[in-house]
Amino acid sequence: AINCGAISENLIESELFGHKRGAFTGAISDKEGYLKAADGGTLFLDEISEMPLQLQVKLLRVLQEKEITPVGTTFSIPVNVRFLASTNRNLVEEVQQGRFREDLYYRINVIEINIPSLKNRKDDLPFLIDHFINKYRTQLNKDIKGIDKNALRALMNYEWKGEVRELENIIERAAIFAKGEYLTITELPVYLQSTKEICIPEKAGSLDDFVKKVEKEFILRALETHEYDKEKVAKVLNLGLSTLYRKIKEYDIEA
Repeated sequence: AINCGAISENLIESELFGHKRGAFTGAISDKEGYLKAADGGTLFLDEISEMPLQLQVKLLRVLQEKEITPVGTTFSIPVNVRFLASTNRNLVEEVQQGRFREDLYYRINVIEINIPSLKNRKDDLPFLIDHFINKYRTQLNKDIKGIDKNALRALMNYEWKGEVRELENIIERAAIFAKGEYLTITELPVYLQSTKEICIPEKAGSLDDFVKKVEKEFILRALETHEYDKEKVAKVLNLGLSTLYRKIKEYDIEA
C-alpha cells in the first residue's frame, strides 16, 4: 500500500519505480520500488487523485505495457501487478478541471466500487460502534459493555463529515474517559452532547418554566461548543450581544 498524498512530489516516482545508485542526490544505493516489490501481487494506491500529473503518464504506461523503468536507468523491467486505487474525490470532476488525466481515469476504472458516506448508511453505525468499543476495551483494558441509548442516539443523529475515522476517534475518546460499563453522552465531545433530545418529565411545571429551562440548556451548549466566545455565540444564535449577556445573567450561567 502507498499513500499518494503522503509522499512528496520529488520522491514519489522513486518510491514507485525504484532508482539506481547515483540517480540523484541522496541515492546512495539501488532501491527497489513499490511496483517491483508488488510483482506477482497487489499494489494499493491510496488517494490516487493526489498523484502528480507527470507521474500519472508513467503509471499509465505501466498499466498498458506491464513494465517499469527505474529512475536513473534506461532499461525496462517486466512486472505483473494487480492495481487497486482509492480516492475521496470525484475523479470525473478532477478530469474536467485538468487535475487528473482522462486516459488514466478510463484505464483504472475497470471495476468501480462506490462506498456511500456514513451519514447515508446509518444502519451500519451500531455495528461499527460495537466494533470500535470491542477494540478499545481490549487496548485500554476497560470493562466496557456497550453504549447507552442517549449516546447512541446522539451518534445516530450526527452528520459524520469525517466518516469512519471520525467515529473511531470519538469512540476511543469516550472509552478513555469512561467511568462505567456503558459509554454515556457526557463522554462524547461537546458538539455531540448538544444533539441529545429533550426529555420532558411527567411533572414539568408550567410551560414558561419549561421553555426557560430549555433556553438555558440551549445557550449553555452553544457557549461550550464555541468556547464561551460570546460574540460568536450571539451570531450563531441570531441574538444581539446585549441580549445574550442579559440571558446569561438571568440564567446564572458561569463561564
